[in-house]
Formats: sequence, C-alpha cells, structure tokens
Amino acid sequence: MNITFADSLPSDISLLARVVEHGSLPGDLERTVTEGAQAARFRGGAGQVFESFVERDGKVVRLALSGAGKADADDRMANLEKAGAALAAKYFASGVETLVLDAGNSPLDAAGLGAVLLGLRLRAWRFDEHRTTMKKEQQRSLMNVVVVGAPEGSDAALADAAAVAEGVEFTRMLVTEPANKVYPVSFVEKAKAAFEGTGVELTVLDEAAMDELGMGALLGVGRGSERESRLLAMQWNGGEKGARPTVFVGKGVTFDTGGISMKPAAGMEDMKWDMGGSGAVAGAMLALAKRKAKANVVGVVGLVENMPDGRAQLPGDVVTSMSGQTIEVINTDAEGRLVLCDALHWAQEQYDPAAIVDFATLTGAMIIALGSEHGGVFSNDDELADKLQSAGAAVGDKLWRFPLTSEYDKLIDSPIADMKNVGPRGAGSITAAQFLQRFITDDRPWAHCDIAGMVWADKPGRTWGKGATGYGARLIDRYVRDVLES
Repeated sequence: MNITFADSLPSDISLLARVVEHGSLPGDLERTVTEGAQAARFRGGAGQVFESFVERDGKVVRLALSGAGKADADDRMANLEKAGAALAAKYFASGVETLVLDAGNSPLDAAGLGAVLLGLRLRAWRFDEHRTTMKKEQQRSLMNVVVVGAPEGSDAALADAAAVAEGVEFTRMLVTEPANKVYPVSFVEKAKAAFEGTGVELTVLDEAAMDELGMGALLGVGRGSERESRLLAMQWNGGEKGARPTVFVGKGVTFDTGGISMKPAAGMEDMKWDMGGSGAVAGAMLALAKRKAKANVVGVVGLVENMPDGRAQLPGDVVTSMSGQTIEVINTDAEGRLVLCDALHWAQEQYDPAAIVDFATLTGAMIIALGSEHGGVFSNDDELADKLQSAGAAVGDKLWRFPLTSEYDKLIDSPIADMKNVGPRGAGSITAAQFLQRFITDDRPWAHCDIAGMVWADKPGRTWGKGATGYGARLIDRYVRDVLES
C-alpha cells in the first residue's frame, strides 16, 4: 500500500473518504448525502461505511463515510483502525486504484490518523503470490492512499504505523506460505532478507551446532524430516548498553504431521501454520527494528518439520534436553514443547534475559477452551502476565490467563524419565505449560502464550481477512512500548 500526503485534493479524484464519529454527521455534507446516510441508518458506528456520490469541481465523485464510533470511547484507537479497515475491505477489489482520505475535515489528530492508516493497510493485505487465474473483478485494485489535510505530526505517525504493518505483514506471509515454501532453512533465508540493513544481529545454529549443545529434544522432533532443523536468534540492541534484554521465543514447526502419532488427514493442510509463534516473534522483531525501538530485545525461534519416516522418534523414546533433563516422548504429536524447551534453555544461557516470553500454537485444548477469541497465557509472574494481557487488549491480540500449580505439574511425571511430554486428557494446555516451566531457571519472570486458535481465521476480523491474522506481532510490539520503552 502506497500512502502519501498532499496539500489539496487531486484533480483526478474518483473516491473521496471521510472518517466520522458516531451520531455527528458533518454539517458541510450535501443534503443528499446527509439524508441518504440517515435513510441507510448510518450512525458512524465503528467500521460502518456509507457510500454516496457528490459533485466536486464539475466531476461526479464517489464519497465514502467511515464510522469511528464514539469520540469518548475507551477503545477509540481500535475503532479508528476499524474505520480504516472498513474502507480497505469495501474498496479492495472495487476497481478504484486510489483512495483520497480527507483528514482535514475529519476528527483526527496525528495519532488517530496513524490508527486509521494502520487499519487500512493491514486490512488491505492479501496473499496472492500463487494465484494465476483470478478474474479481473476479484483482483486487488486499491493500491494508493492520498491523505489531504493531515494534522501536524502525521509523518511520524505514518512511519510508526508502517513499521508495525510491515512486521504484521511479514508474520502473515510466513504463516500463509505452504510448507514447500517455508521450512526451517527457507525461514532463515527469508528472515535474513527481511532484516538486511535493519541493525538486527542474526545468529543461526545448524543441526551440528545444536547437537554439540545437547539439544536432543528439538532435534528429536526433526529426525523424521529430510529438511534440516535450525535455531534462529534475532537481537535488537536499541536500549541502554549492557542492560539485560527481554527475550521472546517462538515455536516454529513449519509443518506438523504429528510424526509417528499421525494426525488425521482431514484438515492436516492447516498445519502449515504450526509455526505461527515463530512468525509472530519474527514479525515483531522486524517492527521493532523498523521503528528503532529504544529497548534491548531478542527473538529466538526453533524451526523444525515433524515428519514420520523411518528415522522419526517413536512413542516411548527418551530424549535428553539441553538442560540435561530427560523426557519420555509419549506422543510425537506433542512436539512443540520439545522444540521450545531447548530454545528456552539456550536463550536463557545465551542472553540471561530479564524476562522471557514464548509464543506457540501449542495445544488443541486451547482452542476447545477459548476458541478463536483469546489466546491463553500462563506465567510464574503476576506483573508480567498482567502487562501482557494489557498489551494484547490494546491492540486486539487478546489473552486470558490460566493457572499453574504443583497439582498439575505432577501429572507429567514419568516412571522412567524426568518427565513425559503429555499428561492425561484433561487440562492439556495447562500440563503443556507446566512442562515448559520446568525449563525456566533462577525463578526468572516467564510467560507462555498458547495461541493455537489465533493465528488463522476462518472469517474476516477487525483488521484482517480470512487466513493469517498476524496475531502476536502487535502484542509483542505493544508490550515493548508499554513496559520496556516507557
């Protein structure tokens, strides 16, 4: 999306848009527009759009009013994002190439305009790379937005919104691409290309390096695949020199067949997005670098493909993690926690983080519990959990907290190893979190975000269409703003 500013309305305008607040149609609108909006029951509700036609300089122009909700709403910024997103959704394939946004006659300050433009750009994202036979009327037409009458400070607001959008779009691309396009090695290559020139320091561990470190849990998951596993770290040093970083760790199972504990065939194609946690972390790191966040942050992703060939690990196998703890692999489809435990341990040894947070599409039980409305958060630190929930609520990446207790922890004790990788049928998301907690050292503040129901959507949402949502990237970015940069 190409977004530019202009001092006056272009001469070749075909679509003019204005943002209006709930219950207050602008007084300078033509009578036909005002009465038409009233007849259509347009009240300026968040995301509501009314379309009419007006005459400007002797030319008939399409006019769109997009609702921003009530001016004093607590979620005003979210509503402004909806206003922008609604315009993108309506005109994405309308045949209109350029939308002119009249900000001077809209109730927008710089931050509000940034929110509108962010929502517009995010909702205008669609992945068409592999489509070759789309009818013209289905193809994207909207490519440009021209903002007229932008308030002071809008340049900075647009740059900030663009950085966040670029991070979310990177997440969505990684999640959307199929497993023959995004696999551990190609994930690393795409990250190298995305981070080139940003100042982010990349560290890549291949299988030999991980084997030398003793990452038997992570490497065990990828044993059945012809594609080699990788561990990727992305380090951004934008804060105080020498200050301990906050580390975000992502599960990156680029495709999950379930291994020997094979998943059912129906719906298995969805498992291309089992790397949604790593996508969120990588996208967030890109956003932080693009906006030059004043914080020290590291993203670490464990990248594997879980396949069932003759070398694959078997149910009942015992593997040794980098921490030295042994794990009885009861179910090879509970593989994400095996990837994360080694990534978490390595990240703590390598960076001694002030806090560590992981993101993972970890359990189907989380979808049963929360559907696609919230991700689950588990933590050993109340303040960390609260701040993550607040950050998520602010950007629409909502979290709901679940318990961690010794009663749940004992459910993953193994009779032949230090632990087993699954507990009983009940409390599956909780026992998965308890498993990960065993790899957190020195009472370090830690949180686990199970986002299994959030990275892919079957219907359009606030700022996304059907498909990859980009969940997690904005949550991390907002947490960094609120906690590390405040």
